[in-house]
Amino acid sequence: MLIDSHCHLNYKGLIEDQQNVLERARASGIDLMLNIATRESEWDAVLDTAIRAPDVWATVGIHPHEADEHPHIDTAKLVARAAHPRVVGIGETGLDYYYDHSDRDRQRSSFRSHIVAARETGLPLIVHTRDAEEDTLAVMRDEMGKGAYTGVIHCFTASGAFADAALELGFYISISGIVTFKSAKDLQETAARLPIDRLLVETDSPFLAPVPHRGRPCEPAFVADTAKFLANLRGESLEDLAAATSANFRTLFKKVA
Repeated sequence: MLIDSHCHLNYKGLIEDQQNVLERARASGIDLMLNIATRESEWDAVLDTAIRAPDVWATVGIHPHEADEHPHIDTAKLVARAAHPRVVGIGETGLDYYYDHSDRDRQRSSFRSHIVAARETGLPLIVHTRDAEEDTLAVMRDEMGKGAYTGVIHCFTASGAFADAALELGFYISISGIVTFKSAKDLQETAARLPIDRLLVETDSPFLAPVPHRGRPCEPAFVADTAKFLANLRGESLEDLAAATSANFRTLFKKVA
């Protein structure tokens, strides 16, 4: 059994057929799915899906793209919403300098608010980083000096050096379908050497469908294709990789029953 550690079940492309999406995931051997929040307006819907489906869990957070539109979302609001028994993580949050949809100072401020919420609740942080490795690490290290917290770098596409630094901070690394792309040679090299006890798999659906589903909306069932590719890349059996990544998810997301 596999776990999709990061999906967006309430996004366009999945929400229209959500029940069948869930059923296809179950039929593909997906044991659990983590439904990720990115803006305040979707918090209720993300949580409602997790309430209806016992194999779906939820997070609460503001994506860095949305930081400008959410100056009112502070640590207290995140902590309050995270008290719900179906909310098991804080995020996604982080820094994205590739698109710069939000002011960089606002992104960093929002990121720190999420880290404090993770520290206060004891829930893991879900980190998005793109073209912002130096600042992401600077914020994470500075906040770690104020008190321990844990989490995952989701949809990992950063450098091997960033992976090593994140692992040193106690973080997990989650691999998406990007690893199956022919152009992802650097990512494949990093994914092949990541320690098995810090590895997660995800879809980030409805985005980034892995080979052989390119060009289609991604969905949680496809995490099985990513896991098969990753196991082969690492010289491991699919069964061993599935068991390890599922155990890692439960170790990190301790609130999952």
